[in-house]
Amino acid sequence: MTDQGVRIDGNTLRLPGGVAVRFVRTLRLPETGTHPLPPGLGEFPVRRVADFPDTVPEQWRARGGVMLPVYLREAMWLSFGGTVEPAALQVGVGKVCAVSGKPWSDRLSGKPQNYLVLPRQPWLDGINSGKGTVRQFVAVPLGLGATVEGQVAGEETWGGVQLQSFPLREGRLAEWREEERRRSELRRTSRAGGGYGAALPMAAPAPGGPVAAAAGGTRPAAAMGLGVGGSMRQEVYRDDRPLEDWAEEPAGRVFVHLVTPPEWRRITGEAPPPSPVNRAEYTRAGLPWYDYYDQDAEDLAPTDALEGVKPVGDWLGDDHEPWQDPAPQQVKPLKDAPGKPVEDGDW
Repeated sequence: MTDQGVRIDGNTLRLPGGVAVRFVRTLRLPETGTHPLPPGLGEFPVRRVADFPDTVPEQWRARGGVMLPVYLREAMWLSFGGTVEPAALQVGVGKVCAVSGKPWSDRLSGKPQNYLVLPRQPWLDGINSGKGTVRQFVAVPLGLGATVEGQVAGEETWGGVQLQSFPLREGRLAEWREEERRRSELRRTSRAGGGYGAALPMAAPAPGGPVAAAAGGTRPAAAMGLGVGGSMRQEVYRDDRPLEDWAEEPAGRVFVHLVTPPEWRRITGEAPPPSPVNRAEYTRAGLPWYDYYDQDAEDLAPTDALEGVKPVGDWLGDDHEPWQDPAPQQVKPLKDAPGKPVEDGDW
């Protein structure tokens, strides 16, 4: 790896190569049917594990990284807004790849593809279920077998979320930067002419020191991982570059621990965010949902490992939170329609 570290900028994780990742709170979808993209309801707060050596579990200090508070059965999505240069980003849920369903790897793979292509992929709301859909990320405790890790790997050892970024190889990155410079020059010329072809604004993200390991002995925390909830319309895009264009080794990685709100308060001394908003009240208020489509991109096919993952309701019981479908006018089309370094550890 390079000597560049992962850093927290506000609540944004910044990985080497210009990758930006935010964890966004959202409405949990019903576990039946396929739905539009749910709204963002604010960012999860993110803190470095190394800043709380006396209160985090010993195992967390060994893994390093960061932590965020999440309620039982709360849903989240990952936003990559702010990522500018091309990058391949691996996303693991309990060290199971959220794109391919394969075990976590330190190398990129094309068959099946085990990474996202940024910045083309603007966000990820869940595991790749193929056919233009994903199954929503939903927080559940370890030990029930309800996580993606438990269902795919057959055991629940890791929990949390894992991120790993790969930049373009040096020559390819130089070529991309030169192409961008030329495109930028053309856009400036077009704007000066003030006519058709002026630069369009980029689609806005939907609303919504190194991190290191340490040692010592403290009580264990209630471990959380990600299972799946309802299905939504979202594509996971196929890479149109050859695999050889990407660096062989990751530039940076980070382990994201998920902590219950009571443990968050105990560890950090901070109040956790309020519990999520009632989804029926949100819809009745006429607030927006989203539909994102990139006509030039190709969706990845589903994998057997991820297609068979069952929703968390199979373990936790029926979801009794009220639901109301958004009206057609509430679904908004998108696109075609530095802090201290975050320390890495042993995981």
